[in-house]
Amino acid sequence: MSNIIVQLFTKAYEEQASDLHLSFGIPAVFRIDGQLRQLGDRAYTSTELQQMVEHILPIHKQQDFESKGDVDFNYTLEGLCRFRVNVYHQRGQVAMAARLISSEIPTIEQLVMPSVLKDLVKKPQGLILVTGPTGSGKSTTLAAMIDYINDNYAKHIITLEDPIEYVHLHKKSMVNQREIGIDTQSFADGLRAALRQDPDMILVGEMRDLETISTAITAAETGHLVLATLHTSSAAATIDRIIDVFPPHKQSQIRFQLASVLQGVVSQRLFVKKDGRGRVAATEILVHTASIANLIRSEKVHQIQNVMQTSRKLGMHTLETSIQHLIASGALRYDDAKPFLNEGDVL
Repeated sequence: MSNIIVQLFTKAYEEQASDLHLSFGIPAVFRIDGQLRQLGDRAYTSTELQQMVEHILPIHKQQDFESKGDVDFNYTLEGLCRFRVNVYHQRGQVAMAARLISSEIPTIEQLVMPSVLKDLVKKPQGLILVTGPTGSGKSTTLAAMIDYINDNYAKHIITLEDPIEYVHLHKKSMVNQREIGIDTQSFADGLRAALRQDPDMILVGEMRDLETISTAITAAETGHLVLATLHTSSAAATIDRIIDVFPPHKQSQIRFQLASVLQGVVSQRLFVKKDGRGRVAATEILVHTASIANLIRSEKVHQIQNVMQTSRKLGMHTLETSIQHLIASGALRYDDAKPFLNEGDVL
């Protein structure tokens, strides 16, 4: 089974799949260009899946898997790529989902992301959030932003990840990557420790709870640039989510803090390209301005959409605007994007 799992990972790499799924009783399923496809006709037994997992599951993760029923870890396919793997149980059987991570970090230009991301990541301090649903490319966007700084500026960058995905080399910057559960116990613990490690930039893989969000805001207030992700679909929803995490009696204070530290929100969603080969990101960009800060403080977050629509010169735009541009340029089919456009939008 050790050879089979390596062959499956290699197949995923060769087919340029974004994900590989293994589950009891069916052949391997690959997500290619956003679509799930079965490749091959061999259905795997419970014993075979268990043996595959035992071959790749790190020793230090075995107890977590047995006690919690699921666990995240990395697997390296030597010379080719890495995988972020999640093994879990379903109906009492072992299953696996593996996300392919390229060994090379793509540039902001290669991702066809707005150039304003470079301006955001050059800020001396504050909070930058990259948001979107699972599988929308948030980690890749953040990796590209960090690599841009690493290539061009001398900074101390600390990342907190669960698990570590892209591996950053020390270039002009020094990049220290800490994995949750191995190098530190939690995002909140790692973030508190990072404040004593003389960082210029801190990456928080995911702001999962009140403690992490609160510490991230404090770090942004005290002279650090903090980059983090949230599973939200828009800039306005991101701001509301952060505020709603806090108890009611603290929300007013958080509004003022967030209005002060928030430098930008990058919301993104991946679509299959019009030619069916690969995927392209539609984005929504919010950039800090006095008017944006005032809307956050005065509980008028719902009006932020209007500001983004009229502030294109500052690098802002809405998701609808980005989608319309992709359709007009021939990169995206209208039918694929229609559910994300407001009724009456004219292209």
